[in-house]
Amino acid sequence: MMKHSWDNYKRYSWGLNELKPISKQGHSSNLFGNIQGATIVDALDTLYIMEMKDEFKEAKEWVEKNLDFNVNAEISVFEVNIRFVGGLLSAYYLSGEEIFRKKAVELGEKLLPAFNTPTGIPWALLNIKSGIGRNWPWASGGSSILAEFGTLHLEFIHLSHLSGNPVFAEKVMNIRKVLNRLDKPEGLYPNYLNPSSGQWGQHHVSVGGLGDSFYEYLLKAWLMSDKTDEEGKKMYYDAVQSIETHLIRKSSGGLTYIAEWKGGLLEHKMGHLTCFAGGMFALGADGAPNDKTGHHIELGAEIARTCHESYDRTSMKLGPEAFRFDGGVEAIATRQNEKYYILRPEVIETYMYMWRFTHDPKYRQWGWEAVEALEQHCRVDGGYSGIRDVYSNHQSHDDVQQSFFLSETLKYLYLLFSEDDLLPFEHWIFNTEAHPLPVLHRDDEKKEEKHK
Repeated sequence: MMKHSWDNYKRYSWGLNELKPISKQGHSSNLFGNIQGATIVDALDTLYIMEMKDEFKEAKEWVEKNLDFNVNAEISVFEVNIRFVGGLLSAYYLSGEEIFRKKAVELGEKLLPAFNTPTGIPWALLNIKSGIGRNWPWASGGSSILAEFGTLHLEFIHLSHLSGNPVFAEKVMNIRKVLNRLDKPEGLYPNYLNPSSGQWGQHHVSVGGLGDSFYEYLLKAWLMSDKTDEEGKKMYYDAVQSIETHLIRKSSGGLTYIAEWKGGLLEHKMGHLTCFAGGMFALGADGAPNDKTGHHIELGAEIARTCHESYDRTSMKLGPEAFRFDGGVEAIATRQNEKYYILRPEVIETYMYMWRFTHDPKYRQWGWEAVEALEQHCRVDGGYSGIRDVYSNHQSHDDVQQSFFLSETLKYLYLLFSEDDLLPFEHWIFNTEAHPLPVLHRDDEKKEEKHK
């Protein structure tokens, strides 16, 4: 599957951001401004892990010769961080090739002006040539988004580690300071925070889009620090406690789901993006306070089952973008604009974590169902495409092979069917684009000093 995705990307859109597998041409999302090569950078570590050495070599050569950040265009700070900075960092840590370290730090420096706000909460959008930032015009009164400014932490800690420049770590630690000063409604973190006033925007709370990876990065920051980042740990377990109280519900049919909170009212909808939380709960189970380890694993298993049901209840056996628990429906999309599947990884990601922590064979079985569905419905001559309606009996493709399909979906599938000693969790933490970053072991610091 990786070879089919990569070969077609190379054949039809080499050097561009993504592939249109049906029209067999390049696709460029405005998230990356004029930066090119998203699929190449996102796929580097997957190629390396799968031992696709020739492909890795050609990708590395492209990065050396063509990856250029001096572009006069607006980029999404979040997307460029998780895909480009994350991809380059992982490629460096896996291969040891200096070019990747150099490019990661160079790009990190270009992102720093995003933090030039009254509070230090970064802008969502940045022109990396002029250094001028702004927020999404639709976001609550000029707010920055929790999942965007909260999903820089892992990469920026590594940028400081690799560059010797503390400024990256200082920027993300300051975000925590701002958050800790604020009152949280019911202990929950709203999705919107104004970077000028330092106050929350609308009181919308989600463990799906707009919120999701903020929580993931609190837990992973603690694990990546070799469990020394006590602040990250406390923020994570406190947040999970509030999420359980206010957002997690069980349907009449017995399915556990995570709802969305809108100023105290629940919307009984769960997004595909929210399905990552099963894996997060499992990953955090071991560190859970007062004998809650088993409970967190169970929570992970229940979310995995609900998300599997969202796949199983479609005709294509691939899950919709969002599914609802109201008006007698359970785990089914009721709105046309929520019935699409864009090759997303979150459900497979949760299967992979649940497999590693429980070795229950159903997770591999469920993963294989997804493989068969992808092959049957998403594989086309020119690569893999998303689907417009997973409940339909005839295929309608969206004609985009997302870079995260190579970075995340295929990597998590490969890991699900690999031994646990391939990227073991005690040494590697995955960023939210599935780029593995090494745990910064306490004794490494001392070794580094000696090495210097």
